[in-house]
Amino acid sequence: MANLKSLHIADPLAWLDTLARAESLQVLGAFAVCVALAWLLVWGVRRVFAAQDLSVLLGNRLIDGVLFPTVLLGLTFAARTLLTVDHPVALFGILLPVCISLALIRFGVKVLQVAFGEAPFVRVLERTISWIAWLAVVLWVTGILPLVLDELDQIRWKVGGSMLSVRTLIEGALTAGAVLIFTLWISAALESRLLKSATGSDLSLRKVISNTVRALLMFVGLLLALSSVGIDLTALSVLGGAVGVGIGFGLQKLAANYVSGFVILAERSMRIGDLVKVDNFEGRITDIKARYTLIRSPTGRESIVPNEMLITQRVENLSLADAKVAQSTVVSVAYDSPVDQVMALLQQACQAQPRVLTDPAPLVALSAFGADGLEFTVSYWFEDPASGQLNLKSDINRAILSTLREHGIEIPFPQRVLISPSGTAATNSGRGRPTTAPA
Repeated sequence: MANLKSLHIADPLAWLDTLARAESLQVLGAFAVCVALAWLLVWGVRRVFAAQDLSVLLGNRLIDGVLFPTVLLGLTFAARTLLTVDHPVALFGILLPVCISLALIRFGVKVLQVAFGEAPFVRVLERTISWIAWLAVVLWVTGILPLVLDELDQIRWKVGGSMLSVRTLIEGALTAGAVLIFTLWISAALESRLLKSATGSDLSLRKVISNTVRALLMFVGLLLALSSVGIDLTALSVLGGAVGVGIGFGLQKLAANYVSGFVILAERSMRIGDLVKVDNFEGRITDIKARYTLIRSPTGRESIVPNEMLITQRVENLSLADAKVAQSTVVSVAYDSPVDQVMALLQQACQAQPRVLTDPAPLVALSAFGADGLEFTVSYWFEDPASGQLNLKSDINRAILSTLREHGIEIPFPQRVLISPSGTAATNSGRGRPTTAPA
């Protein structure tokens, strides 16, 4: 490596002459073979593991993931070992850094995409990783990187009992970024494996395990990152005491939400997919985070509910025992209608709807003697509230109206008697103009 560095800096013409030799053509041919072998290997892995989620390793396209540049890097190392037995070949000083940079870029980008999805800052981080990696390759190939690092190492200052330099801070920041990205990759892989094909209570339990593992990995990664920068971890005891006091006074709500989130997931009192009603907002739980819970209503609106509210306030869980939901509608008929026939027709109208359960069966009851007619309450059960509740009630009301009209059973209009100052009475049946009769 010392010969290569001196060749980079002292004699660029000799470097170009080395690249123009016939052995460089052999290296390019070997590199082309490595590219083809890497492509075939990744293609075979994709065919074998097509049903599994390997988005970080394989990506969305054949060479989009981490596996292709990693395999290419390994094959290039093997080619260098075979072709440089007698003497070094300078072209490998370019190909290997390029492969390493490509593997690092692909790894960082794919992990960020899996961990944060389509967040706006992901694109900024992707460009930052790409620029840093390619800049390091250019500096390394040209031989400037060691000189730049030596100069940065000369800029030093003392912080407490530690001596820091610009080089130490840069290397620590890069190490911290690498550790955090690696931690995100492991936590995302564990979360994907734990939550795969999980439903109901198993989904909630695996969610709490996933959140706990992610928090622990991020904490360990943060400690490693701080240690790599040169910060004494024993000094964090003072910071931990200050954070504890801050949680006790100013951050108690935030801490309560986090604790409540883990309690909800551990007790399984509410699970992902449950239909709940909280603070007059009804919907289905779509996700349970460490700090809040997402509830989506049938109209498409989403509510972000702090986990503390789910612990301290009254919550109606319509799915805790089972998914059955009761609903009712009220029908009025004329007083001269046959009661038994009306009850049978109302029950038939409910049973004709495929979403209405037969066990328990629909119930029809003469609930009240109204001012205008007999009032019947029709109660029925169904178990798919996510498909809509108002539409089912509308279908049943339409079926009841059609059935009553077919059998000539009258739905009464309101009856009112109005007394005028002239001493006459007007009866309004709701069908047209009032009729006048002597008072």
